[in-house]
Amino acid sequence: MLRLLLRTKARIRDALKPAGEAAVGALTIGLLRTTRYFDPVKTANLFGKITRRIGPLLREDKIARANLVAAFPEKSPEEINRIVTGVWDNMGRMGAEFAHLDRIWDYDVTNPGKPSNVEFSKRTGEIFDALRDDGKPALIFASHLGNWEIPALAAVAHGLDTAVLYRPPNIAAADRAIKSIRAVSMGNLIAASHDAPVKLAHALDEGKHVAMLVDQWFTKGAEVDFFGRKTRANPMLPRLLRQVDCPIHGVRVIRLPNHRFRIELSEEVKPVRTADGKVDIAGTMQAVTSVLEGWIREYPDQWLWLHRRWR
Repeated sequence: MLRLLLRTKARIRDALKPAGEAAVGALTIGLLRTTRYFDPVKTANLFGKITRRIGPLLREDKIARANLVAAFPEKSPEEINRIVTGVWDNMGRMGAEFAHLDRIWDYDVTNPGKPSNVEFSKRTGEIFDALRDDGKPALIFASHLGNWEIPALAAVAHGLDTAVLYRPPNIAAADRAIKSIRAVSMGNLIAASHDAPVKLAHALDEGKHVAMLVDQWFTKGAEVDFFGRKTRANPMLPRLLRQVDCPIHGVRVIRLPNHRFRIELSEEVKPVRTADGKVDIAGTMQAVTSVLEGWIREYPDQWLWLHRRWR
């Protein structure tokens, strides 16, 4: 009898799943479309205010605080609280800004003196130009810092032929809605899947600039040191480098006051090699992770501390 009840429950759950996913997908589409009707600045302020209030009620808030205490044992409870508040504020603003991605980007590369929401340093502009003009592919890494959707817009605006790895939502309708927004000016989007490495390697062979986020836990990843603790990082970047030799750079977008952003490209990150000249997977990911840690130490309230980076 128990087995029959469990089987019936499973069948009901499976039967209702498509309807539930369709409802969530429709809600996602509706929310994104509705948000676009409102002023992006005012909406970002509102969403930030909402997430600052709701965030502390969620289990992710405890995860964030535990992560921060581990990463910054010297910080006071007041400092930790300030950082976590900033994290939730950034998340809310990200949600509002995502619906306006095609409107947020207003930097005119042909007229750098024109007022804009986005700023570049002279050196970052030089690196962008070099990547565009050197005729080579490149690997670009990023982290969940500031507004991490904007770097792809910057690359396309500067004429870089790009392929961006992204993790699609589990719900197909939501994935289509989100992808349609990203596809406006983000280059070629490649969903994370079993054949993604092949597609990314092919993109590099074609001379594209392949970009990916590399700052989350990866179960079968390379062991690296992050804030003095061991964790695992996705080894895809150095594995691709073994197939196609090309430069590595990091990119980040920092949130500035008055609803502005600063884009920064790192200098080339040299891969670590073994004695026989082969790309060392763990060593190269450690070099990348060290860059990420430096970025996060500068702006801890803008990084996504809400996931379990250490296990």
